[in-house]
Amino acid sequence: MITTTPRIDSILSKAHRGDDLSPDEGLYLLRQRHPETIELIRSNADALRRQQVGDTVTYVINRNINFTNICEQHCSFCAFRSDEGDESAFWLDTAQILEKCALAVAQDATEICMQGGLNLKAKQTGSSLAYYVNIIKSIKNQFPSLHLHAFSPQEVQFIAREDGMSYEKVISSLQEAGVGSMPGTAAEVLDDRVRRVICPEKINTDTWIEIVSTAHRLGLPTTSTILSGHIETAEEQIIHLEKLRSLQQTAVTRNYEARITEFIILPFVGESAPKPLRHRVGRDQPILEDNLLLTAVGRIYLGNWIVNHQPSWVKLGLSGATTALNWGCNDIGGTLMEEHITTMAGAKGGTCMTVPELQGAITSIARPYRQRDTLYNLL
Repeated sequence: MITTTPRIDSILSKAHRGDDLSPDEGLYLLRQRHPETIELIRSNADALRRQQVGDTVTYVINRNINFTNICEQHCSFCAFRSDEGDESAFWLDTAQILEKCALAVAQDATEICMQGGLNLKAKQTGSSLAYYVNIIKSIKNQFPSLHLHAFSPQEVQFIAREDGMSYEKVISSLQEAGVGSMPGTAAEVLDDRVRRVICPEKINTDTWIEIVSTAHRLGLPTTSTILSGHIETAEEQIIHLEKLRSLQQTAVTRNYEARITEFIILPFVGESAPKPLRHRVGRDQPILEDNLLLTAVGRIYLGNWIVNHQPSWVKLGLSGATTALNWGCNDIGGTLMEEHITTMAGAKGGTCMTVPELQGAITSIARPYRQRDTLYNLL
């Protein structure tokens, strides 16, 4: 029999009544260290997952395309970026991007996920937006059925800054060209103390929220992420979850059709990250136990509003991601087919998963599986 405390019982009972936890209650769960208490949190998160989305584990057949690693910024966790002229620098042209899309379609992909570095020379006729729009139109002209999950809030801000236009204009132009949803990356941790250390050149918290909220208002769905396990505190993790929940509540309250479709925890991988942050964190690979507790608390805290939760097999390995399916996750992600950003940081999870591998992982925990599209429509 698992021993517990009155406060844990009260918090978990509140969650099962369908009530939202307060930040203090979420923080209390995150601070638990006793194995029996953590198991109770896990089992409750798993039960909530079952109530909210059922037992079926979904996956998407997709390809990840990082079209350039040339970037003006110098985030302290990033081993991906390069300067122009570096031996490691790359910048795909349109033909190379289309070739990758063709290979993805040949493997039954329904989605292309595309992001890249902030390359100051990525312009067409002097316009940053024209460059990005041309990529999207080129893909959609040749592969009209592909869903393009492309360009983070940071990239939107970069385009807007370079071309002197509003976020609304950039988002609507990308949407009209064929972008179907926006990755909720560049969120890292939505607390400016953390951002000033790990990504001081990136957009601040308020700007990230403004861009995502603008996307929702314009009818463009987004995902949401957290980069965890580096210098952030448990308090800052809860601040992040609270901001995501508030964003989704705003979209619901205002009757926006577009909302946050999923929540993904991206644990910090430091093996090849820049030395200052790597030394400060003091380890190369994520701590699975910490990731799993945050996974469970994420389900309990966000599940009433963001029902789809996904681990990162690239960062945790397929075994770790499979374990997370019993801690509140209901989706195992995509095939990716290639991945550079996390792999270059030293992740051991690989760059590609086949459909049978994903299905086999799900079957190993006696759960049914189902293919989905980007917006969680079952196929």
